Amino acid sequence: MYKNIEKQVKLSLKDQVEYQQWQVVSKTLVQNEFVSMTIFSFDKGEEISSHSSGGDAMVTVLDGKGKFTIADEVFYLEAGETIIMPKDIPHAVYGEEKFKMLLVVSF
Repeated sequence: MYKNIEKQVKLSLKDQVEYQQWQVVSKTLVQNEFVSMTIFSFDKGEEISSHSSGGDAMVTVLDGKGKFTIADEVFYLEAGETIIMPKDIPHAVYGEEKFKMLLVVSF
């Protein structure tokens, strides 16, 4: 199931994807009909514009600080904090500063 990541090795998730200037970088760890797991890095000022998902999307910030807009509410999350963006509700993600996150979507 897991791909693009070493197995049976102690590792840090935030070190599995690098920052790149002016970009959002992603690395997919799992993708199937039940769950999607992806690590992202956002350069400061980069974003994923408003969209909705066919499953509940749980985000955990691994490094830095991100801005999450869910429907009309804005949330600022820092390393170690988690939020769930509900299925079919528009949401957007913005890099308040450079930050990394783990996204787990369950369908």
